[in-house]
Amino acid sequence: MKADIVEALSQIAKEKNIERELLGEILESTILSIIKKKYGKADNFDIFVSMDKGEIEIYQNKVIVEEVMDEVEEIELERAKLIEPDLEVGDEFIEIIDPMSFGRRLIVSAKQNLNQKLKDAEKEILHAEYSKRIGEIVIGDVRQISRHEIYLNIDRTEMILPKSEQIHSERYRRGDNVRAIIKSVEKTSRGLEIIVSRADPQILIRLFELEVPEIYDGIIEVKNVAREAGERAKIAVLSNDKRIDALGACVGMKGIRIQSISKELNNEKIDVINWHPDPGIFISRSLSPAKVFKVIVDPNKRKAIAVLSDDQISLAIGRGGQNRRLASRLSGFEIEIIKESEYKRILADQMGGAPEEEDYDEPVRRLQVSNDGGLDKISALTSAQLRKLLEGGLESVAQVRQAGLEGLMSLPGVGEKTAQKILEIVNESS
Repeated sequence: MKADIVEALSQIAKEKNIERELLGEILESTILSIIKKKYGKADNFDIFVSMDKGEIEIYQNKVIVEEVMDEVEEIELERAKLIEPDLEVGDEFIEIIDPMSFGRRLIVSAKQNLNQKLKDAEKEILHAEYSKRIGEIVIGDVRQISRHEIYLNIDRTEMILPKSEQIHSERYRRGDNVRAIIKSVEKTSRGLEIIVSRADPQILIRLFELEVPEIYDGIIEVKNVAREAGERAKIAVLSNDKRIDALGACVGMKGIRIQSISKELNNEKIDVINWHPDPGIFISRSLSPAKVFKVIVDPNKRKAIAVLSDDQISLAIGRGGQNRRLASRLSGFEIEIIKESEYKRILADQMGGAPEEEDYDEPVRRLQVSNDGGLDKISALTSAQLRKLLEGGLESVAQVRQAGLEGLMSLPGVGEKTAQKILEIVNESS
């Protein structure tokens, strides 16, 4: 534990970005632990570590006595006088301790303790550093692939990309270059874990900030994002400058900006939507590319009914109900989709006759959002079965049951076995 050891430790501190002052404190603590192991206590010891000079000094404070009862805290008068003849009983005596006198076993133990404390200090530094960087995009190389997670090497630091945070359609190989967002920094029994994500909606916002200078500068504001990673996403934007078209800026000339972001996310389809403070208008836009005839909003229950022409229903719902789900998340409203013909029929029942064109704007508070679950909510239905039902005008559980076996068999592409299977799934869903 001479100057060369201090110099070696200083080099470690530099490499691992540990402050020299902190390293000095760790070294002092380690020496104290050696003293406690050898002497049983360390109350009367003073340790001075100078990282700049590369020096370690250890002093043992003793009291001069006639007869020693405690060798750790006392020293005989005769022995003390050999060093300083003027000393008397009761005086303080300071003895300089050579660190090498602690013995090889204690020195090895101290090194192990020091290494552990350096690792702990490094973890604390990493935790503090990366906690500040949550939400930041980082780029790294795939180092190791396991069943449940991928280990990335980013800035010489190991980060974890769990399966739940991966884009399910992507396949990774060792050495691949991966861009992800720092999602969380956690202290676990396995140590410090830095979790990154490619599935989190925040990565979409960060990519737009990189590709669209108007977003980075705050001219265009991202109001909300809804995403099913690797498949489709909807992002609502608002321009704070009337001269800037938010939609055009995000898409870019010939779609170059949106294409770049989509390519980064494994060709994920991205809908950019102009945000609007009116829920009805915003919900209508959220259901794009479908064209919405009318939206009825219940702001208290956060529910809405979207009325569409018959040929727009399947487009509004989307494959497996995806478009409707994303629109609901983006708008914050539970959206029920009905046909225009069904809407007219309900109005006619309420008004006692066929409604005139102007009647469509009458208050429809009596028209409640249907509690009858939509077919898109039944996960057991395949996308092909759902599409055939929607194309046949059947959108709810009640309508399928009312159609019965014969009604389902009358739909194009639906045979007896398929019809029986659909009825079985629908009946089991209630």
